[in-house]
Amino acid sequence: MEIETDRKDGWIPRRGLWRAAALAFVALSLLVAVASPGSTDDGLPYPEVIQLPTGFQPEGIVVGTGSSFFVGSLVDGTIWKGDLRTGRGELLVTPSDVRTAIGMDDDRGGSRLFVAGGPFGAAYVYDTRTGETLASYQLTTEPVTFVNDVMVTRDAAYVTDSFRPVLYKLPLGRGGALPDQSEIEEIPLTGDYQFLTPLPDFIINSNGIVATPNGKWLIIAHTALGTLYRVDPATGEATQIDLGGVAVPSGDGLVLAGRTVYVVQNFLNQIGVVDLDPGFTTGTVGEPIVSEAFRIPTTADRFGSSLYAVNARFDVAPPPFAGTPPSPEVDFEVVKVER
Repeated sequence: MEIETDRKDGWIPRRGLWRAAALAFVALSLLVAVASPGSTDDGLPYPEVIQLPTGFQPEGIVVGTGSSFFVGSLVDGTIWKGDLRTGRGELLVTPSDVRTAIGMDDDRGGSRLFVAGGPFGAAYVYDTRTGETLASYQLTTEPVTFVNDVMVTRDAAYVTDSFRPVLYKLPLGRGGALPDQSEIEEIPLTGDYQFLTPLPDFIINSNGIVATPNGKWLIIAHTALGTLYRVDPATGEATQIDLGGVAVPSGDGLVLAGRTVYVVQNFLNQIGVVDLDPGFTTGTVGEPIVSEAFRIPTTADRFGSSLYAVNARFDVAPPPFAGTPPSPEVDFEVVKVER
């Protein structure tokens, strides 16, 4: 199913001029990682740092089946598929003039990748084996939008919008069947949720999103306020999680392992660690995870006892939106840390 969207409202310029730069790193898509010792089941070392194509400008990362992983590009929606064991990879989804890739998640079978489309107000679904576009959805036609992150559960994919106080729901049918465009739901965030006017200062509200193991609750990060919310996916009612007066500022992507939520705190160059109570309403903030290799990480995913975080390097490579040029000479990495 292909339900195409082509957002051309002037908020993001067409990026045809970037295409040549984007294609330049295709030849570099088979890369050798910077390796150092690490524990694996077969005794072989996993790379501590994995180099991405130069100029890629990543934001989202997902660990797939086996040791595969996926990283998306802010520049043109490119998806790079790599191997955590070898550090090598290749281009899965080719560049587009009218797409970008922000947060992402795969389905339970690992065969489909759901990707947030940022200021295009869209979401895309790709085949993780072939890179084929399985569906493209227009989540909103509002001119001020930033579709940021995705969480896929058994029954639906939920998407945050950093510039609007809503969640988008893509209901999944029998056997995980993808919905039609007409089935997309917009769920207002209510209760304790606090919304800040996003423009002109590019204030990020809702960002990372995860679901509890039973799918009963969603947890979302509010970047600007440094807060976490437990959200009822049926109603959108949000309960602020009591962190004992401690904030987790610059919260970006989230990873949930049991009742521990890891908060990637981008400009702080760390991953916050929050242990939650059984009801997911209170939490204790522990010592953050730090690494000398962090260079403004945005999102992370877990593999075994490790977290893999992607460096966006926003200090030297600002997101290429609203006319900001891309950064074709900047290096980017995926960094492995123990949790």
